[in-house]
Parts: sequence; C-alpha cells; structure tokens
Amino acid sequence: MTHPNLLVGTKTSDDAAVYKLNDDLAVVLTVDFFPPIVDDPFIFGQIAAANSLSDVYAMGAKPIAALNVVGFPSDLDMSILGEILKGGASKALEAGIVIAGGHSVVDAEPKYGLSVTGIVNPGSQTANSTSKSGDLLLLTKPIGTGIITTAGKQEKVAAEVLENAVAIMAALNKSASECMISVGVNACSDVTGFGLLGHLREMMEGSGLGARIYKSKVPVIEGTTDLLEQGIAPGGTIRNLASLKSTVLWDKEISENDKILLSDAQTSGGLLISVNPDKADKLQQLLSEAGTLSNQIIGEVYTPSDTDPTIHVTG
Repeated sequence: MTHPNLLVGTKTSDDAAVYKLNDDLAVVLTVDFFPPIVDDPFIFGQIAAANSLSDVYAMGAKPIAALNVVGFPSDLDMSILGEILKGGASKALEAGIVIAGGHSVVDAEPKYGLSVTGIVNPGSQTANSTSKSGDLLLLTKPIGTGIITTAGKQEKVAAEVLENAVAIMAALNKSASECMISVGVNACSDVTGFGLLGHLREMMEGSGLGARIYKSKVPVIEGTTDLLEQGIAPGGTIRNLASLKSTVLWDKEISENDKILLSDAQTSGGLLISVNPDKADKLQQLLSEAGTLSNQIIGEVYTPSDTDPTIHVTG
C-alpha cells in the first residue's frame, strides 16, 4: 500500500512503519510477539519487550507507548501471565515508555510481545535501505542466542553461558540508538529472526549495494562455538542458511559451522549500523562510553558488479 504520508512501509522490509502526521512529527509503528524461549516467565517478558522495542530503536526513533499482545492457555496458572507482564513492564520502565493497555486471546501456547508506538522527525528516520557505498558496518551485540537457547531447551548448556545470553537478549538497544542518532548514520536494522546475514541481505537489497563481512570480526557470545561443535542449532537457523544460498559468496576458509553461526536466528539482537567511515570512530567512542555490549566493525558496503553476490563472507 502507498500513501503520501507513509514514509516507510512494507516495500523495503524495514523494522517499523513510519507515518507522517505533519512537517515536524511522524509516528513509528511496530508489533512483535513470540512464544517463550526461556523457562522464567519474568525474564521471558523482559526479553520479549526488549525485542519489540528494538524495532523502534533501529529506526532512530523514540518509543513513547506500547500495548501488550498476549496469547495464553486457559489451563495455565494466571500467576505465570502476571510474571510475564511484570517482566515486560520492567523493560518499559527502563525504556521510559508507558504500557497503556493491550489485548489477550486464549492460545494453546503462551505468547507475548508489544505493539510499540514511537516518534521521529519526518525524514530523519534511519531506514534499512539507505546504506551508501563505502560505509562501514557495525554491530552492537554479539550473536549466538538462537544456538544457546536451543541448547538450553535440550539441557545441554552451562548455566553461566545461558545466563549471559539471557542478559544480552534482555538488554535494550536504547543507548545504541541514541549514539547513532547523535552521530548521524546512513542505515540500520536490528538483528533478529533472519540472523545477521539475513538482515544484512535486506539492507543491501534495499540499498542496491553489496557487503563484505569479516567472520573473524563478528562478536560471538562465549560458549556458542562449543555448542555448534556438538551439532546444536535451531531449525530456523538452518532455514536461514538455506535461504542465503544464492545471495552469499563464502570464502574457502569459512566452515559449515561458521555459516550456521552467521545465519543464527537471533532474539532481541543488536543494531546493525551502516555508517560513513568519517563518523565510525566517533560512533565507536560513544558506544563504548554508553556501555553497549559491542561496538565492533564487522565489514563494509561496496558497489557490486553485475556478477557479484549481495554478500561476500571472508575470514
């Protein structure tokens, strides 16, 4: 659908929609929810809320309000739902937004997330389709949450590895977003279900450009590689990898486990930022001062030839 006031819609697979209200104000709209990926209902609520808010942060916008989105079985103790909602509320408080209501349905499996509304100055939103050739690519959280949470479900992961991954998923992208707004970047996407390379593909296809990723520079959550060596990976990650077949050129030194890792379906992952090289040092400095989990430059954007793949992964 097209509309003169719809500044960002579905065309570029962006993280959220942007609708212009007037010359000075646009609203940013998104919704996301999913079933539990951890056993603790409060922590699940935190992760789901952080994940939903991330779409607004990726657009370079300020979230202001949200609605709870709930599916819950009729035969489960309602106190569990109460803990899920408390977890979401704790992240809303941290983000400085209000949860103004919501909607619930009876469902065979618990599900939770938020419909989030944000605000931005029209034209200043950070879309995922506006990278520039020569940009550097920066990632603000390490990857591996899909592999680790799958291992958690199979009871094959050390407690400290899972706890670290949970903390990473529950961390807001608020500070990272504020840093990139301060510097002024060209494009951004948050890294979630399609994995690092899947979301990068959307960015590059929307921008009409190509990207080179250096595997050795991609930050990885401690313990992820050991789990991969045990053959642990979620089905969504394997499907992500299969979908990249015609999109990615893998150098010979990239192992099958490397490919799986870079395709790993993330929950509440970091921001993947496309920034002009002249601004990269300042962005890294601000991210470091803000205490973000990573400020690692993992690759660059270039103008591909007609025969180049969308993404080239090297060591």
